[in-house]
Amino acid sequence: RKAADQGLADAQGALGGGYFAGHGLSQDYEEAFKWYQKAAEQGHALAQYSTGGCYSDGRGVGQNYVLAVKWYRAAAEKGVTFAQFALGMSYENGQGVSKDEAEAVKWYRKAAEQGNAGAKVSLAGCYLLGKGMPKNEPKAVKWLREAVAQGHASAKYLLGRCYAKGQGVPKDEAEAAKWYRKAADQGNASAQSALGSFYYWGNDVMQDYGESVKWYRMAADQGDAVAQCGLGVCYSKGQGGLVQDSAQAILWHRKAAEQG
Repeated sequence: RKAADQGLADAQGALGGGYFAGHGLSQDYEEAFKWYQKAAEQGHALAQYSTGGCYSDGRGVGQNYVLAVKWYRAAAEKGVTFAQFALGMSYENGQGVSKDEAEAVKWYRKAAEQGNAGAKVSLAGCYLLGKGMPKNEPKAVKWLREAVAQGHASAKYLLGRCYAKGQGVPKDEAEAAKWYRKAADQGNASAQSALGSFYYWGNDVMQDYGESVKWYRMAADQGDAVAQCGLGVCYSKGQGGLVQDSAQAILWHRKAAEQG
């Protein structure tokens, strides 16, 4: 604080981080934003990224995607990988800037090449779907494997999906189940839902309704619509150790239906 009050940008950014995380003082997003912005206006790259994050999430300041993009860009152009990744997502989703999938790919690639695991996963997704560039499933798998090596749960789930569908790798449901489980054990809801479906239908694993219900419930509690539907089916049929319960079945089907 003594250094920040004298205008040192590094100290201002660090003080903002302390307020944001509640380290050494009470958590206060408004104070965090105040100090982040002071450092950002002096050109402090990480503080510029953090200022953008505050605008994006509406923490300590009114939500403003246009200003979020302004600060993300300032940090991204200085090589901050988190900002490059965030700027890529802004372009992909059209938040604060016109939607531009090619521009999203450009920023994902910059961050991925510097080792950002989340950007690697997003870049892989673009290759899988042909967003902003031609579809290329083997390249998608390459980036997913790099992110997997960094322990990224979503990368493990998507690699499992590639094996389940034969995208960029030979179709192999046992290998798919292996990667789904690794991601599910890290709490990834999509992987938990997929694993629930594997156990429900007996896809390359022994059919086990009890295991299916276990994984469906984990994912359903995180809001996964497919798992909510699956759990509803298990309640409607009284499967996996559940007592047949139409009210519970309707409750879970309604949750899934409300998500489309």
